Amino acid sequence: MNCIIIDDEPLAIEVLSGYCKKLGFIEEIGSFTNPLDAITVIKEQKVDLIFCDIEMPQLSGLEFISALENRPFFIFTTAYSQYAVEGFELNAVDYLVKPIPYHRFIKAVSRVKELMSLKEQPISANVFPSNGEAVIENQKFIFVKSEHESVKINLDEIKYIQGLKDYLKIHIADSNKTILTLLSFKDLMEKLPPNQFLRVHKSYVVNVDFIRSVQRNRIVIDEIRIPIGDSHKAQFFSSLGI
Repeated sequence: MNCIIIDDEPLAIEVLSGYCKKLGFIEEIGSFTNPLDAITVIKEQKVDLIFCDIEMPQLSGLEFISALENRPFFIFTTAYSQYAVEGFELNAVDYLVKPIPYHRFIKAVSRVKELMSLKEQPISANVFPSNGEAVIENQKFIFVKSEHESVKINLDEIKYIQGLKDYLKIHIADSNKTILTLLSFKDLMEKLPPNQFLRVHKSYVVNVDFIRSVQRNRIVIDEIRIPIGDSHKAQFFSSLGI
């Protein structure tokens, strides 16, 4: 895995560079105090990951990452936690607050390694089209961004997903655990196999494996009754053969 480091503080670059050297699967191929100097390397070399500071005098990290057309994976590094939401809206893999502990660095980089592995999996000829994107057959998990990290969720553990204004609330089986994410329903549905997850209402997606029964215009999952929206009825009943 090739990475570059962008930070206007040489000491911060030194710390991250030292962390990279300790790991056997990541190689630093460049470091820059001015983000504009990194553009040539990004265009001409294979860059898998960018560590990018946010507050820099020439150009902020948010502005720099936003301007990239073909973005590698990137992790924001900053002394200020108030930029976390903006960072994750750009789909940052992680958001590391300085001083960065080594264990948090390892955790963040390991996420990138997992995502790269998932991205490089061969796509079967038997795929299900979903909003223009292909979904890998036999897909077992997804990653969603929640708070300051990307969380791995096994698909077989998702009971249903509930829309709450700007957030989605993912309900997990065999526990009271829920995961909040800023993803839209559209973006999340592109990650899910459509033969297993059905949009049944403007505010609900259900995992068909957890449906206990269907009562008129309600789906019963555990003791929860989920409404079926009028615009989703035909597709839902057709999918279940009802």
